Amino acid sequence: MSSTVDADPGGTGIDVTEPAAAEAVDLMEGEQMDVDEAGLRLFVQQGGCAGLSYGMRFEHEPEPDDQVYEHHGLRVFIDQSSLNYIEGSVLDFEGGLQGEGFHVRNPNVESECGCGESFRT
Repeated sequence: MSSTVDADPGGTGIDVTEPAAAEAVDLMEGEQMDVDEAGLRLFVQQGGCAGLSYGMRFEHEPEPDDQVYEHHGLRVFIDQSSLNYIEGSVLDFEGGLQGEGFHVRNPNVESECGCGESFRT
């Protein structure tokens, strides 16, 4: 059974900035997803030159073993194995001409590849 954790800045889990939550909710609404049930899945996968990379996708509901975090109207689903790598991270959205998109600030990262797309803990 998934468990829901309300926003807890400075606590365990992850944090989401208001701009990131607003952008994700807008995108989900554009896909006609029910933002009260659906959410953003944040996960870690093998890949990239440093060994691990982040992945994100929208899902209609969490998996039974997910941790569910709620920040600024956005539900974030994270499986336990990914949480081990990204606990304490902040999900942000940056606009602009270069590097627009979602970015994870992860305090557990020991090194990143040159392009910043993958990391090692």
